[in-house]
Amino acid sequence: MKKRLGNQEPTKKVVLPYKKSDYKKAVDFYEKSGRKAQKWQKILLKDILAYGKDNLWTHTKCGYSLPRRNGKNEIIVMRELYGLFMGEEINHTAHRVSTSHSAWERLCRVLDESGVDHRSLKAKGQERVEIPETGGRVEFRTRSSTGGLGEGFDLLVIDEAQEYTDDQETALKYVVSSSKNPQTIMCGTPPTPISSGMVFVNFRKKVLSGDSKNFYWAEWSVDENTNPHDVEAWYQTNPSLGTIFTERIVEDEIGTDDLDFNIQRLGLWISYNQKSAISLTDWDRLKINELPELDGGLYVGIKYGQDGNNVALSIAVKTDEGKIFIESLDCQSVRNGDRWILDFLKSADIEKVVVDGASGQNILASEMKDLKLKEPILPTVKEVIKANAMWERAIFEESILHNDQESLKQVVTNCEKRNIGSSGGFGYKSQFDDMDISLMDSCLLAHWVCKENKKKIKQKIYY
Repeated sequence: MKKRLGNQEPTKKVVLPYKKSDYKKAVDFYEKSGRKAQKWQKILLKDILAYGKDNLWTHTKCGYSLPRRNGKNEIIVMRELYGLFMGEEINHTAHRVSTSHSAWERLCRVLDESGVDHRSLKAKGQERVEIPETGGRVEFRTRSSTGGLGEGFDLLVIDEAQEYTDDQETALKYVVSSSKNPQTIMCGTPPTPISSGMVFVNFRKKVLSGDSKNFYWAEWSVDENTNPHDVEAWYQTNPSLGTIFTERIVEDEIGTDDLDFNIQRLGLWISYNQKSAISLTDWDRLKINELPELDGGLYVGIKYGQDGNNVALSIAVKTDEGKIFIESLDCQSVRNGDRWILDFLKSADIEKVVVDGASGQNILASEMKDLKLKEPILPTVKEVIKANAMWERAIFEESILHNDQESLKQVVTNCEKRNIGSSGGFGYKSQFDDMDISLMDSCLLAHWVCKENKKKIKQKIYY
């Protein structure tokens, strides 16, 4: 029986007309190493190395996206091999040092196995490969490094393009400007909620909308959140399924996070509102007209604003359907004191309380202790980062319900991300100076503690 292979044609592609391509040379250089280029790789390479009557590249900027582990970096290897033999000067950039170093190792390995005479520099963060005979060279750098990226390159490679930021693009786009025949290639996976860059997202949007002149785009993706167990979707979006990896491997990847599986394995692109980190459309999708059947007590989120002026209180409660209903109760000036908060905590059926904000959390915790109320959770930075990520994910998964409070809607749909910590974590801030984000922050804290708290199952003893 013939072995089943993943879909070899991109699910979405924008390509300019052309008649000539140098892709066969690139494939030949690559296959001298004993490797075999797959059909889908040849298709992409043919488009990327297309040129016109003037011998200039048809596509000056190319972008492509695939789910993980499909071999998208082998395209870059083939393109860089071609460049080395043709005497090009290439700048290969990545988000992380480890990724940049791995790319250098991969290219050196192919050259070694092909028996090509080359020179290489192994200094981590400053790796280089060159072929003396042609003058072609590839320099490997991280975009996070300070300087040293240079100018005068013919080809710019943006690896891990989902992390490529506007600031980085501003600095890097000029490295190929002096070339007579420049080309830029961006490759990556669809961004997750914590990806830092927007260049890849905006490039894709621009090309797919037809608003570009010399650009190319290709991707393998699903159009909407898809059942992780849909085998047909696996084959539709993973061209190397059946060659590099198997159905069994994909089965083992399925966990509890359907959205992450859709992004990482099925190539789903989440729609982000460019004006607000959370769009009105996304928020309106979660509103309900009638209160759902609730299950259990209240989870309370309290947030003291960063400027120390206001404090907000919101609640979250689980529903019978396994979703979480959220509601903001109030946002008041800290000048009013904490009495209104304490009165509510004393009167309500509270499961857990989380309080954040250096300007007031310790004072409130002390007041709660004096009144013999439940000890609140004072979250760590790591937990706050997690709460923000869970909030965004829940919105896109539509696992949150709300009753369309105007004050909350105004805050949610006019926010943008801010960095927290040094590992890609994020929080939110208002787009307007006169609008306090603490109302939404209290909601997402309540949602986090509600989501994290698992229902205890009473142990049954049998005799």
